[in-house]
Amino acid sequence: MDDDELFSRASMIRGSQNFGRDQHVRKIAFMFLTKGPIPLAPLWEKFFRGHEGLYTIYVHHHPSYNDSVPKGSVFHGRRIPSKPVEWGRPSMIDAERRLLANALLDVSNERFVLLSETCIPIFNFTTVYNYLVNAKESFIGSYDDPRKVGRGRYNPKMLPAITISDWRKGSQWFEVHRKLAVEIISDTKYYRIFSEYCSPPCYMDEHYIPTLVNIRCPEQNSNRSITWVDWSKAGPHPGRFVKQDISDEFLDRIRFGENCTYNGNASSLCFLFARKFLPGTLQPFLQLAPTLLH
Repeated sequence: MDDDELFSRASMIRGSQNFGRDQHVRKIAFMFLTKGPIPLAPLWEKFFRGHEGLYTIYVHHHPSYNDSVPKGSVFHGRRIPSKPVEWGRPSMIDAERRLLANALLDVSNERFVLLSETCIPIFNFTTVYNYLVNAKESFIGSYDDPRKVGRGRYNPKMLPAITISDWRKGSQWFEVHRKLAVEIISDTKYYRIFSEYCSPPCYMDEHYIPTLVNIRCPEQNSNRSITWVDWSKAGPHPGRFVKQDISDEFLDRIRFGENCTYNGNASSLCFLFARKFLPGTLQPFLQLAPTLLH
């Protein structure tokens, strides 16, 4: 299927709100958007082990990537048909929608998480699973940023469909429930406007989905991401972490260092994943896995 046919077919498979509950199977779709290999795959293998039937994995590689995945891996056979992706361009959103559409074809998938090859889980599978399947809202960073990197990227040519008060910014790394996933892949109106009027220094992956959700169904979103990143340093990209950065204390700051709201109640459990971790961090993470993932 080409993308239009895929999006059309996936948007019609809306599933039933009670399908998973009736069948005692409520799955989470873990969607990896990556150029090539997933260096931290051994950590994810430990995360998924023993929870078969409660998750599905989808991987969007660059089409030129040809390396094979061992048959015993949870990532074996999980690659979806892909196209080249360019940072900050509509092709990035195309890849995200492609992942969502493929995941929507499985009606037992109820929650959809977008991840990269530099992401790690910071809690065990049971904690992540219960947090997501019991959440009343989706987790998309979506906020009004008055600065040049926020409202300054708005193009008045988007009027009247998108006003400056509609405009939002947020993290690319989202988590959505099924209804919102269908909303994202079904949209043609706002996608067309963004494709035409949002190009660098306007980045679609930071504005399109946050703005779309703010316009269409803000009540379904928590307006926060569950993927932690370090923006303490100036620049267009978040901080990257190496082997020497990894410790119990470092992870605890990520896991319990902030306060948020979950299902209307105050909580210190705000993040389930974190990034950007370079390949060299794998070994210390594997050493910490018994504590990190129980």
